[in-house]
Amino acid sequence: MKYKLPPLNSLRAFEAAARHLSFRQAAEELNVTPAAVSQQIKQLEATLGVQLFIRTTRALALSEAARAALPAIRNGFDSLHEGMRSLQAHHDPGILTVSVSPSFGMRWLLPRLEHFQQSHPDIEVRIDASNQLTDFSRGTVDVALRYGKGEYGKLTSELLIEDVAFPVCSPALVAPPNRLSKPQDLGEQALLHVDWVMESESAPTWPRWLEYAGVTGVDTTRGIRFSMDDMAVSAAISGLGIVVAARAFVIADLAAGRLVKPFPGNLDMPTAFHHYAVYPPQNARQPKIKAFMEWVRGEAAEDKALYETLPKQQNVAG
Repeated sequence: MKYKLPPLNSLRAFEAAARHLSFRQAAEELNVTPAAVSQQIKQLEATLGVQLFIRTTRALALSEAARAALPAIRNGFDSLHEGMRSLQAHHDPGILTVSVSPSFGMRWLLPRLEHFQQSHPDIEVRIDASNQLTDFSRGTVDVALRYGKGEYGKLTSELLIEDVAFPVCSPALVAPPNRLSKPQDLGEQALLHVDWVMESESAPTWPRWLEYAGVTGVDTTRGIRFSMDDMAVSAAISGLGIVVAARAFVIADLAAGRLVKPFPGNLDMPTAFHHYAVYPPQNARQPKIKAFMEWVRGEAAEDKALYETLPKQQNVAG
């Protein structure tokens, strides 16, 4: 089927001007002058024989015809961006870009990444450390590792780690003369806090864990506060206090003995947020994505198996 379309530059000018309702802002986005945007719009209106904007001395508004057509034109540009991104990915199939939050990247992904590189030396990995949601249609990210509820629209969202949270501390805090052995002892210990940016009812905090464990009488307003959970865990390793941490962030430190769970029994609090691999469905066909997903699934499974053995290896309350 043959398509007779107006010039692409005219359509781009229209989409940008319609989105901003401003020729000036559209010009800044497209790196041209406002006069050039205005001229492109006039040419498009002449080609189509349709008025696109209603111009007044104080505002710019879309005509009824423009409002009706804008969603399809915008979707067209989104599809075009996605097509170009896909072409770029296939043009350089040896580069894998992974978006990950800084904390999860430091505490979970990077310590394991050497294993992936050893198995796939032909794939060059690039890490995009960011807490922002990834716009796959406009960027170069292949797959994102995200901590959330798995609700990412039309993207493929695969659960990797179903997390739980619990207190951890340095082994020194459970040794004499500290004698930290039961949750009621927390009243005399330094608490470490993370100021989570996620939904407050979902964050693994001291008040939520104490309520889950049925512990009362502990002042949760005191202690050092951190903007990143990675820093709070590092502070716990250094012996500055006790922190409520998600399993995925501390599994390696528990296994190495840098951290311990100070209380006996099963006090693992379920969390509303878990770790997911997120990517566009069409990316799953790319060999580099298939290789990474196979590897990351294996790492997550090994972590789960390792964690199940830790209570048998550790007797920190005795």
